Amino acid sequence: MVEDPLPCIEYCKKKLADVFSCAYSGRMSNAHKETMVMQPNLFDPTAPKKSANLSINSDLLRQAKECRLNLSQALETQLAVLLREKKREQWQAENSEAIEAYNRRLEENGAFSDGLRHF
Repeated sequence: MVEDPLPCIEYCKKKLADVFSCAYSGRMSNAHKETMVMQPNLFDPTAPKKSANLSINSDLLRQAKECRLNLSQALETQLAVLLREKKREQWQAENSEAIEAYNRRLEENGAFSDGLRHF
């Protein structure tokens, strides 16, 4: 007997709604929001799809199928998140000296607008 998939689908919809409400409710830092909005595509979304063989935890796969998740889309989305994080880490490592120098200059001299602010 096959279980009714509706409760699983509703659960998945609620989880997605929770994720999106968190992402857009202001609980994320402004810097993170700007990164998400301002960053150009990391890959060509119009590139053709390519088949790939993967190994995945069988229970995870079963639950994903029960929830009728699009595995290809889920993988693409998560790979983009991981790639964005890796590129951010690389950029920070490549620019760490400049960032440190800028922060030292601010500590020593302050910002150019320090005398202009009224808050």
